[in-house]
Amino acid sequence: MRTIEWNAKGTVKMIDQRKLPLEYVVVEFDDYRDVARAIKEMYIRGAPAIGAAAAFGLALAAKQSPATTHEGLLTDLEAAADLLRATRPTAVNLFWAADRMLQKARASEQTAADELIQELVAEAQRIADEDVETNRRMGACGATLIEDGFNILTHCNAGALATVDYGTALAVVRVAREQGKRIHVWVDETRPRLQGARLTAWELMNEGIPMTLVADSVAGHLLRTGQVDIVLVGSDRTAANGDVVNKIGTYNLAVLARENGVPFYAVVPTSTIDLSTPTGDDIPIETRDAREVTHPGGCQVAPDGVRVLNLAFDVTPHRYVTGVITENGIAYPPFKHSLRRMVSDGRKPGGSILRGAGPADSQRTKPG
Repeated sequence: MRTIEWNAKGTVKMIDQRKLPLEYVVVEFDDYRDVARAIKEMYIRGAPAIGAAAAFGLALAAKQSPATTHEGLLTDLEAAADLLRATRPTAVNLFWAADRMLQKARASEQTAADELIQELVAEAQRIADEDVETNRRMGACGATLIEDGFNILTHCNAGALATVDYGTALAVVRVAREQGKRIHVWVDETRPRLQGARLTAWELMNEGIPMTLVADSVAGHLLRTGQVDIVLVGSDRTAANGDVVNKIGTYNLAVLARENGVPFYAVVPTSTIDLSTPTGDDIPIETRDAREVTHPGGCQVAPDGVRVLNLAFDVTPHRYVTGVITENGIAYPPFKHSLRRMVSDGRKPGGSILRGAGPADSQRTKPG
């Protein structure tokens, strides 16, 4: 199944990613408040997947609403959207999807409440379907960078589990593999939630894609010794200037990649590009429960009472980013122009896939 989907019974089904890789468990919700809880507690995670969850959550909210008028239903939807938005402050897709659903509801002022519910379910399904198509297009764009025999380093999980299906950074891997290219993936285990070890390794092994799991602190050695040809990561929000906010530890990788002449790319759907946010420093960084650090997997590894700072994300300044791979092409510096072009092209009916001008002279690439 997809990571998340609408059930014919009028419920939302999703994979409980907290259980992986030891158990494959599908949970089902008929209340939008439970969907909000699932987002917050990371049953589901990854910016595109969270966006779809917000859309399906609002479809549930419409279904649950006792309102018989458009105005009453809209009031209930706005309250539900506020609850959903409050779950994860960094991932912009959550806000994007909620706004899109509310815009659909507001535009249907003359539609009866029961008909509007069906329209909102259909809109949520469109968001999910578009995500899969977007990911495949991103994979095709990014695969142009992958040569036969490449060793690819990735961080956290930017695969099918982070999206509705197919993935962002791992979409590039999947397409390259489908093209017959011999590739190998270095998988950072990615502390503290070990999403590389639990999720990315599980995905790649299930598909028979050659990979090796490493502690995320091993990446520097691999980069210095020439064992990495390209770094591919996802993004929970990308600012207008090209700063990339992604899982904590991404900044470390980008600096190490630059130091060792290895290209560093973020793989980002245009829905994750926030042109209204000037820089990464303007993006809120989520702080999570200390127990994720002190009790990984439920096992205590730190002294009682220790002070903990558990940041979920960090900011990679755009100067360390070789390029941003989108469904509309690859954006290169200066990002304030190229990212805007990628987003605007996606709004044009039948917009073509753009390649971009290529890396700027200031962007170092690994010597051939």
